[in-house]
Amino acid sequence: MKKLHIGLIIVFSLLLLASIAWGFLWFYAEKDTVPEGVTAGGIAIGGMKVEEAIQILDEYENRLEQRSVKVTANAETADSKQWTVADIGYKAAFVDVREALVKLREGNLIERAKYRYRFPLTYELAQSFDRAAFETLVRKQWGWIDNSETKDATRTITDKDEIKYTTHTDAYRIDVPALAGEVAQWIIVPEEKLGDRSGLAEMLDAELPVATVHPEVTLEKLKDEGIERKIFEFTTDFNTSAAGRAHNVTAAAKALNERHLAPDEIFSYGKVIALAEEKYGFKEAPVIQNGKIVPGIGGGICQVSSTLYNAILRTGLEIVERRNHSIPSSYVNKGQDATFASGAIDFRFRNSTGKHLIIRTVVENRKLTVKLFGTMPENVKYDIESVTVKELAPKVQEVTDKSLEPGQKVVVQEGRSGYIVETFRTLFRDGEKVSRERVSRDTYRAEATIIHVGPGSGAPEKTPNPDPSESIVEDGVG
Repeated sequence: MKKLHIGLIIVFSLLLLASIAWGFLWFYAEKDTVPEGVTAGGIAIGGMKVEEAIQILDEYENRLEQRSVKVTANAETADSKQWTVADIGYKAAFVDVREALVKLREGNLIERAKYRYRFPLTYELAQSFDRAAFETLVRKQWGWIDNSETKDATRTITDKDEIKYTTHTDAYRIDVPALAGEVAQWIIVPEEKLGDRSGLAEMLDAELPVATVHPEVTLEKLKDEGIERKIFEFTTDFNTSAAGRAHNVTAAAKALNERHLAPDEIFSYGKVIALAEEKYGFKEAPVIQNGKIVPGIGGGICQVSSTLYNAILRTGLEIVERRNHSIPSSYVNKGQDATFASGAIDFRFRNSTGKHLIIRTVVENRKLTVKLFGTMPENVKYDIESVTVKELAPKVQEVTDKSLEPGQKVVVQEGRSGYIVETFRTLFRDGEKVSRERVSRDTYRAEATIIHVGPGSGAPEKTPNPDPSESIVEDGVG
């Protein structure tokens, strides 16, 4: 009897324990709450009712997608556009958490208990942003800005030698990738901030990044070149020239016109002549060879170089290479001419003004004017003085001419004096003499008087041959 009583007690105890365990299991499995410690996208939802948690997640996703982006292109004209983040390709979704919460209610008691026990504690919030879609919207709204074009500033020198400027036109380009990058950085909420619902920014107020594109030639750049005014001009006359020489002077002047020199650039007259020959060609006109005026091609081109040389002298520029003609020129003073001979003699100078220099030429009424435009202090002036330091008397050469009677003499070439000339440049500032320099010492060779005499005088029968080294063509292109 006693053993039966003990057995009954044990049975009832086991039934009680089983009932308690089942009750606990039922209570655990039938909970309609999220397991403790569960977070979704940083939001703590553990302990919440399942429906409440799902509602909170829905609201959070909706709130993320209802944020907005406002882009302002021009605040003064209120040119702006506002989109919700959903409009511009943003999406936010909690991954797998809703399905997991619903499954807490599925299956039998033991299955639900096991599922709850093994329920994951963290769930991800997936966010994405379609940058391409956003960039398309921005370009559709403001793409017209990219159609603007630049226009260079211009400088015009009028017939009255006035310097006129027109300003440049800038173009504009929108930097859509930079804007998309700014939006992407804001729109994707970092994981550490996902749980802070109160600190979630509702709107991004961004400015449309617009880059200014300057043309290659801006007004400032053009003015910085220093073409401030006409600093000097010099004129020579070729009124007595024949048609061929007049053509050559005009051709060389046209090739020289609008020549632009940068600071320290060295000018070469040879390049001007090459251009003139290519574009206009040269005609027959007298040239200088061996100190004599002879027929040739290009005669007259040195009137242009000499006219330019006189302007250069009077603006204080540095002469790099220059040689006088072998005989004086009629259109400029002795010591102030500059000859040219293809492949042998060039006229070169350096633009030592520190700024840009423009050379213009005007040919009108058989007069050539060379004008220099650039920078030169108003209070500075250069005076040029050429002094003949020695006159070279012509030699007399007698040549036997068998066609003459013994003792008979005939002058077949009148001699011409030569000269040694020194040229000085004096600098004045505010009317006061500052310095004086000798810029050249030139020799114009004399030409001998040639006399033919009858036989028996002892004179040679032929005139001496000229020195081949001096057989160059000056003032022409031969």
